[in-house]
Amino acid sequence: MYTQILIAAFGGGFVRGLVGFIKHQFSYKNVKFDLSYFMGMMFMSGMVGLLSAVAVNQIGLTFLGSFTPALGFIVGYAGGDFIENVYKIIIKKSNIYE
Repeated sequence: MYTQILIAAFGGGFVRGLVGFIKHQFSYKNVKFDLSYFMGMMFMSGMVGLLSAVAVNQIGLTFLGSFTPALGFIVGYAGGDFIENVYKIIIKKSNIYE
């Protein structure tokens, strides 16, 4: 069961990275596609999701009930957003790309 949760969390992070990539592709004109960069970013997004799920599971948030693969996917998806927002708070900027 724990392996399924980790796979789901990696998938959640991967999907979050894919959404961000698609937003970037459609936001700017003349954006070229680099396969190695894409694969690296998708792997990193998946790892962020996986690590976020591991952290939430280790904390043992009892109000979440049992930690299922579906919850692992949600935590994996939201993990990147959580880290980005903490970073924004620390550097006191509303946009990390400025």
